[in-house]
Amino acid sequence: MTHTQKRIFINKVIMSLSTLSAIIGMTFLFWILGVLVINGIDALNWTTFSEVGAPPGYEESGLKHALIGQLYIVGIATLAGVPFGILAGTYLSEYGQKSKLAEIIRDISDIMMSAPSIVIGAFVYAIVVTPMGHFSGWAGSIALTIIMLPIILRTTDDMLRLVPSTLREAAFALGAPKYKVIIQVVYRGAKVGILTGVLLGVARVAGETAPLLFTSFNDNFLNTDMSEPMASLTVTMYNYATSPYEDWQKLGWAAAFILSMFILGLNIIARLFLMKKRGK
Repeated sequence: MTHTQKRIFINKVIMSLSTLSAIIGMTFLFWILGVLVINGIDALNWTTFSEVGAPPGYEESGLKHALIGQLYIVGIATLAGVPFGILAGTYLSEYGQKSKLAEIIRDISDIMMSAPSIVIGAFVYAIVVTPMGHFSGWAGSIALTIIMLPIILRTTDDMLRLVPSTLREAAFALGAPKYKVIIQVVYRGAKVGILTGVLLGVARVAGETAPLLFTSFNDNFLNTDMSEPMASLTVTMYNYATSPYEDWQKLGWAAAFILSMFILGLNIIARLFLMKKRGK
């Protein structure tokens, strides 16, 4: 076998193994999605959205309390995490740049992105829940904000650094102050990438369960008081799916379907924005 034939053979083997691995991965993915869609759609009905949780055996039982609680907790986390993340990323890109402090913040952000979410939940439990003496929706939002923050920070930093420096120099040459250059030139050039990071950050925290078990805990009734324990779709899904009652298990499948479609939708939108930025 010549050297060229050997390279062609190795290339075919690697291509075959790669294709097989991709097929196996996609098979499991569509298998999971198929089971989720079949069981989730079967469990969905109007009462799922219009009624709150009820004891096992009651027909009028739904996920209204969990959906509203999830909206409150994730919504407040988004309102807090997005501006802080964008501002921190702006500092790193436009002011800190390659300074020692900026590099330390980047390293800490990378570590935070890979930290297990249950560790964040335990941290917030220690600094918020324990001093308050009880679980609360605020504690859940704080935990999700901490998880979301490094994702948006690093995405904003990376996207702003991709904006050509010539655009900044042209704006400075026209006499624009730095804050106007950042807002009217740099942000406009990176808005699609920043929005993509925001959507990915929200999608990440929307599916978290472990930190909410330590912070907001759960509530089987409708509650909009953020200072009290609050229901969330993820924790409710966990409780219902692991229960021995068939009607609760069906609601667990419905919750899993709703949550998965929401996260899938956010990821698809983020990918579309990213493709638009790349001009595809």
